[in-house]
Amino acid sequence: MDARIGLKSPRHFLDLDGIDARVLRRIADMAHEMKKAGKRVPKHLRPKDIEDMVLVMIFEKPSTRTRVSFDVAMRQLGGQTIGLNHTDTQLGRGEPIADTAKVLSRYADALMVRTNLHGTLIELADNATIPVINGLTDRSHPCQVIADILTFEESRGAIAGRTVAWVGDGNNVASSWMHAAVKFGFQLRVATPAQLKPDPEVVSWVKAESGGDAVVLTDDPAEAVKGAECVVTDTWVSMGQNDVARRKQLLGAYAVDQKLMGRAAKDAIFMHCLPAYRGHEVSADVIDGAQSVVFDEAENRLHAQKAILAWCLGVD
Repeated sequence: MDARIGLKSPRHFLDLDGIDARVLRRIADMAHEMKKAGKRVPKHLRPKDIEDMVLVMIFEKPSTRTRVSFDVAMRQLGGQTIGLNHTDTQLGRGEPIADTAKVLSRYADALMVRTNLHGTLIELADNATIPVINGLTDRSHPCQVIADILTFEESRGAIAGRTVAWVGDGNNVASSWMHAAVKFGFQLRVATPAQLKPDPEVVSWVKAESGGDAVVLTDDPAEAVKGAECVVTDTWVSMGQNDVARRKQLLGAYAVDQKLMGRAAKDAIFMHCLPAYRGHEVSADVIDGAQSVVFDEAENRLHAQKAILAWCLGVD
């Protein structure tokens, strides 16, 4: 048992597919409540003894929103943070991941990691006795999508039963959106080039969990967007990817512009997790236009992180 938070085992936040739908709904509801409360988190949402708790954050990849939102989130809850780049730790010199997890478990109360390989995250969680949180891996980005759920719901109401379109690369964020479609009960239409389809393991999981009804795959962005209440895209070239020219060629027809947004529902919103590259995956008039909620979405990372941390540290 982790006596510090009174739990028999740590509450990891690794991927949406591995967390019960009712728990995810509760985390999203806490995020709504956190946002309404502002900087002063209500007592019932603050983990017990939070003022004595420390969150360690490790970054293998550059970060703006994840780094700052987790840092501020932990401080607003009442705890403290330590931020480390990968080269600041012995991981950068080849220390076994398991050893790092065991050592940090003796010092801190939670660990957030933004890493290249999903396997690194899993090995840390397997060897830690404190909660481990996925701040992004090559497989998924679950914290982002909790913020996206919050953003959709504050703009359009409950997401259950609604239709969302993903257009572009079938990347890690797309995978977490697919997990969310099953867990939160909405339909996700995913339009990607054949060469950049979503992770086959995620597709198989969706089929097993929902019969495939929750996610519709297509190579036609117009078909995916038709009547959708939210259109989501992401950068064409993620950190660490070198095939820039190939990706731009493949994804050119998937740019979200006013013509494509015009096929969505009249009051559809546009999301992008940022950073965005105007004139590539999205036109400036869309991302800077009236339908865009990208800066609400960015702000909501803070409120989502507070809710995720609170749950990981024992709040129900």
